[in-house]
Amino acid sequence: MAGLPFSQLDGAGHLRHFLTTEGLSRETLTDILDTADSFAAVGKRAIKKVPLLRGKTVVNLFFEPSTRTLTTFELAAKRLSADVMNINLKRSAAVKGESLLDTLHTLEAMHCDMFVIRHASSGAAHFIARNVAPHISVMNGGDGRHAHPSQALIDVYTIRQHKPDFSKLRVAIVGDIAHSRVARSQIRTLRALGVKEVRIVAPRTLLPPMPEALGAKVFLSLEEGLRDVDVVMMLRLQQERIQGPLLPSLHEYNACYGLTEKKLAVAKADAIVMHPGPLNRGVEIDSEVADGPRSVILQQVSHGIAIRMAVMSMILGRRDAAKEPG
Repeated sequence: MAGLPFSQLDGAGHLRHFLTTEGLSRETLTDILDTADSFAAVGKRAIKKVPLLRGKTVVNLFFEPSTRTLTTFELAAKRLSADVMNINLKRSAAVKGESLLDTLHTLEAMHCDMFVIRHASSGAAHFIARNVAPHISVMNGGDGRHAHPSQALIDVYTIRQHKPDFSKLRVAIVGDIAHSRVARSQIRTLRALGVKEVRIVAPRTLLPPMPEALGAKVFLSLEEGLRDVDVVMMLRLQQERIQGPLLPSLHEYNACYGLTEKKLAVAKADAIVMHPGPLNRGVEIDSEVADGPRSVILQQVSHGIAIRMAVMSMILGRRDAAKEPG
């Protein structure tokens, strides 16, 4: 019914879509992380496949450029033995004027099972989930400034490998908070999993209106924001979304908010450094830090496949199990 919140869960409380971490319980989020553990070793095998989604078709429908997100979604589906289609939107009928819904309904007629959506408009994944046929599930690969739920889970999964007790952690998210869908999803996920303190660190011009509403402590000083934290997550300056002169210059931003070894010294000695990518070296992070011993950035990339395998298997695998006679 119009006006009611859209549920990502089916009648049994299992994932039907994966659009946002908002509203998902700690138990559901932990279930995804635990399921990812079972897939983490698949990439190390000689044959990097499991037959769980054999016969299923996953369509990657990306309306924005992407390298690592598209690649890891594709690898995740293929390692689950699904068939995969990557739609090149520059060559699709949408260029000729076909509406989004007409494109979706055309793909539905090909008996697809899941759409993975990346779109520049906030809410696009929810819109699509509301309008697809009942047998199709939707995963959000990032929509506008709203959400990037699988990236948030990749990040918390990486944190859990190094610091499993979330209740003791202080996490600082640094950079372009205003334009970041990753930051919004990350804060929701960390809070749902019981992290002790989440901080956002940014110049005032890169904070959203009423930033406290995100549920994090706000710091305008990098030194104060990083003091005694366990995890430092740097964000990319999203220059393609920044409108107007929000910063004096990239050099000035780097001088105040770029992460160097010297600035990192105020964090805990065993603090880890993260970045969801792509990196702007010399802007938000120095190479010495990005490639240093406390960086877990490449681990985030490799964990992306396991997390996306986990979510796909939980949606499509459980949906089939629910159809089997008891």
